[in-house]
Amino acid sequence: MRIYDIIRKKRDGKELSDEEITFFVDGYTLGEISDYQASALLMAIFINGMNRRETVDLTMAMARSGDISDLSAVSGAKADKHSTGGVGDKTTLIAAPIAAACGVKVAKMSGRGLGHTGGTIDKLESIAGYKTDLSKDRFIEITNKTGLSIIGQSGNLAPADKKLYALRDVTATIESLPLIVSSILSKKIATGADCMVFDVKAGSGSFCKTTVEAQRLAQELVAVGAYAGKKVTALVTDMDSPLGYAIGNSLEVIEAVEVLSGGGPSDLRLLCVEIAAEMLALCGKGELEQCRGLAQKALTSGQAKKCFVAMVKEHGGDTKILEDTSRFPRALYSYSVKAERGGYITAVDTERLGIASLLLGAGRTKKDDRIDYLAGISLRKKKGDYIEKGAELAVLYASHGNFDEAAEMFVSALTFGDEAPKISPLIIERTYSTFISSQQKPIWNRISQ
Repeated sequence: MRIYDIIRKKRDGKELSDEEITFFVDGYTLGEISDYQASALLMAIFINGMNRRETVDLTMAMARSGDISDLSAVSGAKADKHSTGGVGDKTTLIAAPIAAACGVKVAKMSGRGLGHTGGTIDKLESIAGYKTDLSKDRFIEITNKTGLSIIGQSGNLAPADKKLYALRDVTATIESLPLIVSSILSKKIATGADCMVFDVKAGSGSFCKTTVEAQRLAQELVAVGAYAGKKVTALVTDMDSPLGYAIGNSLEVIEAVEVLSGGGPSDLRLLCVEIAAEMLALCGKGELEQCRGLAQKALTSGQAKKCFVAMVKEHGGDTKILEDTSRFPRALYSYSVKAERGGYITAVDTERLGIASLLLGAGRTKKDDRIDYLAGISLRKKKGDYIEKGAELAVLYASHGNFDEAAEMFVSALTFGDEAPKISPLIIERTYSTFISSQQKPIWNRISQ
């Protein structure tokens, strides 16, 4: 078998076999296939696409390229959730403890932030002492004891994806649905969960800028995940406005604790309950409405917060600041952004808000950049709110005193008008998969909210 023939076959729009796809993935991972040959095949896939069977085979080959987590020592049903990335998205810190409090195990590997979107691991590391690098045995021990454990991704988890993503990034082949789906799912399958809930963001703060793009991605994630033998649900959710009011690592942890304590922003609370309910339903805890009630009870009773605090303690984190968030360290400098005119906030370029937070030090432009856990933005007003001229829009936080660039970026993200805008629903659509036992092929159930 030759990579030359595989490139030519896909160039001509033909279907690749499982053996050909595996040959490519294994060969490139091991360095036996050159970057220029891999680039040629990626471009051929970008132009001609892949059918669903090819996408499944590519996903599984990438998942098998490194370690596959064996979670058999974790008792009970195991669920995971994944967001495609947004601004202010701290749902894992809330939804995972809710699911754990209801008896579902969440043994989760999460990533760091890059660019304008934050990462769960960065948020957790803003809690003093929290260890994200644990042995497998300790990871499983904590999951069995507290119901959940969240660690950083293994260094050998889907190594094919790491290499291919880096190549896609410099060859203009990022925006390819089969390549996006295989990248996301290969890592999730390698982590070993039985059930997965995907939160696919749509809007200015996501890489899916339109609802149609997000719907297509959600459908493919569910379809390919189901063909790969996983129970999968996807929610398409709005990211034309930040989730909650906090943007930045420690600020988002504080807001997550507020929700776990029974308060917090209503949009964040609603989405976390829905994600947790979907996790419970996939794991056989009941119909969705029943699971929604279980999730809400776990949140309001304080059981979800207890699970989160117990996990943080087992990871070595300082739990005192979770019981009293006023003890969280604060940034040295702050800056109040005031409205230059009155009216309604009619539109928000959410990506620009994420970039403003990055400029304050809360994010990375390169993977090895150091971040400031205390930097970020605390919003005072959001899309749809009416404000008077001179009212406070947000407070910016940083460990340096130069706020000019970040403040300018923040202000440029907001559009004002005299009439209240139409507010999109937070949950735009749900996509499920069910199986026909005689054919073992998934059929799709899409529900628009």
